[in-house]
Amino acid sequence: MKGDRGSATVWVAMATTVLCAVFAIVLAMGQVVVARHRAGAAADLAALAAADNALRGTAEACAKAAEVARAQDTEVVRCAVTGEIADVTARARFGPYAPAVRGRAGPPLSQEPPGPPGEVP
Repeated sequence: MKGDRGSATVWVAMATTVLCAVFAIVLAMGQVVVARHRAGAAADLAALAAADNALRGTAEACAKAAEVARAQDTEVVRCAVTGEIADVTARARFGPYAPAVRGRAGPPLSQEPPGPPGEVP
């Protein structure tokens, strides 16, 4: 047909543009997921470090948490130690994203062996 001449080029150009846009969105979502996981891992490890040093005082425990977070290219946004329980929020920057994730660590709540109450092990 004489009127359809060159229409394939337009369709290919439009399809390529749409595929590039979808690919960019998928890459951006991947960056968000990676940043979130890095922040979560850093928050958990920093909270463990703070809980391990909780008996030395809040300042020293939070300093150790910040040191652990820096080793993972993250930063501690918030650090609180109550007794032996540490509550740390860490932020990981990855591209334009900077999610902050909270991690808590401390001793177990109960020292009793598992099993129904009243049962003698």
